[in-house]
Amino acid sequence: MPVTYKDSGVDVERGYEAVKLMKQHVKKTFNDDVITDLGSFGGMYDIGNGQVLVAGTDGVGTKLKAAFALEKNDTVGVDCVAMCVNDVVCHGARPLFFLDYIATGRLVPGVAADIVKGIADGCVQAGCALIGGETAEMPGFYDDGEYDLAGFCVGMVQKDKIINGSAIKPGDVLIGLQSSGVHSNGFSLVRKLYAMDEMLNTKKYRGRTLGEMLLEPTRIYVKPILSLIDAVDVKGVAHIPGGGFFENIPRILPTGIGASINLGSWEMPPVFDMLVEDAQLGESDAYGTFNMGIGMVVAVDRNAVDTAIEILERSGERAFEIGEAVAGESVVELCR
Repeated sequence: MPVTYKDSGVDVERGYEAVKLMKQHVKKTFNDDVITDLGSFGGMYDIGNGQVLVAGTDGVGTKLKAAFALEKNDTVGVDCVAMCVNDVVCHGARPLFFLDYIATGRLVPGVAADIVKGIADGCVQAGCALIGGETAEMPGFYDDGEYDLAGFCVGMVQKDKIINGSAIKPGDVLIGLQSSGVHSNGFSLVRKLYAMDEMLNTKKYRGRTLGEMLLEPTRIYVKPILSLIDAVDVKGVAHIPGGGFFENIPRILPTGIGASINLGSWEMPPVFDMLVEDAQLGESDAYGTFNMGIGMVVAVDRNAVDTAIEILERSGERAFEIGEAVAGESVVELCR
């Protein structure tokens, strides 16, 4: 029987309903300097002089369970940074600084140091400063050996350089940047499929253990995206975390514009073949849960495609032409 994200306890429809209910409370705090609505990749605040702050916050989620089971805590900090800075750069903003929050039942200094090492490594990759954080010791709230991890990032962009997808038109090309694996989303489904304590070191697929594949850090795309923005007209940037293609690509599409994605146009990391096979996932569930090998999508004019891919690959990314913007509803269609 297929195992879906909802079967694992995560119902995205509940998430949509929660955001809908929250908006009435959030909007009463807005003033004239707030220039974005809920649903963008980052929140934007106009500080004057043509400058806008872009902020994002996120956590690592239940990927932490794999870190606990393997007692490997020096990479999840990279994930925490990536989940925030990859959102902020979607609007063309350069991340400036980062703060972290670690909560645990009993503080183990060496574990905390390993976590912060990963956070610092992620900040170096993103080119931002780690300027502070909070460590909360909460006895009885977390099991021994467990913790939670979240972060917060602020970036800056010139107001006239904000990227929001509004200029995307039919015929524009969608370029996908390869992911390093599952990144930090879909782990509730992964944990439904595999007994973490038993299988992380024993289950292997194409020469790698399950644990090695799952703890591969989320790729940080900040520097390649900023280099691309400096060189070509980037019309939209979509980070592909939870919700996969179907939730995240439409976030950059204007009204009346959809996206056509050409399946098979990029090289997919082997972990997704394993997950789809073991969970018996159909295309809709797979591409609505995981990044399926594409961690970031960039929209550019067709005339800029070759230059864009060359710049991204010079920056160390694997980039593929994966589809195009089309006239129609703001939805994603998978094509073969």
